[in-house]
Amino acid sequence: MCGRYELHTHPAALALALGLKFPPEITPRYNIAPTQPVPIVRLHDGNHELSQVRWGLVPFWAKDTSIGNKMINARAETVATRPGFRDSYREKRCLIPASGFYEWAKLVDRRKQPVRVCMADDAPFAFAGLWSRWGPRDEKLESCAIITTEANELCAKVHDRMPVILAPGDYGRWLDATDSDPVDLLRPYPSDAMRAYPVSTRVNDPKNDDQQLIELLPP
Repeated sequence: MCGRYELHTHPAALALALGLKFPPEITPRYNIAPTQPVPIVRLHDGNHELSQVRWGLVPFWAKDTSIGNKMINARAETVATRPGFRDSYREKRCLIPASGFYEWAKLVDRRKQPVRVCMADDAPFAFAGLWSRWGPRDEKLESCAIITTEANELCAKVHDRMPVILAPGDYGRWLDATDSDPVDLLRPYPSDAMRAYPVSTRVNDPKNDDQQLIELLPP
């Protein structure tokens, strides 16, 4: 699964990487957690547009928003058929920008060690995401989920799942709703393009949100 990530890339560099017309008005965040507002990129009038939505997808048919607390991730293997995600998979796909994400390795003494996973060159990247719109106009809530797949060799040392990371050349196809089933894009990202290292257990608490969270843990 993917339950925590971070985004600290400079807005200008993010705009260039994601095909945005202007640098987005966002600030660095080092400990993004479910139910918080997060930026996504989707198509609007043929252009890439950045919007803020809540992390935890609420389907349009839900009775209330509480279901979103359990729908932060969608499995690649079932995303096209599971009722909560299938409509968004067909029509409302998005990019979820990130600079890195966290997983927790199980240690021999049952403690868990947080690990930051990022690109080998620290470049920004994008998760394959879904979004949805719920409620009447005066209560409208937009929300999202991150798609996960089996772990690559690097991530498998920590967890058996990892978020789907899209290659930049696949962004356009993923966002194009005329392609109703781009399932071949939902694959593990190459291990040799990534790196992982232990970080402070301060990341366990979402209230902590500073640059020290992504620093290599001293031996």
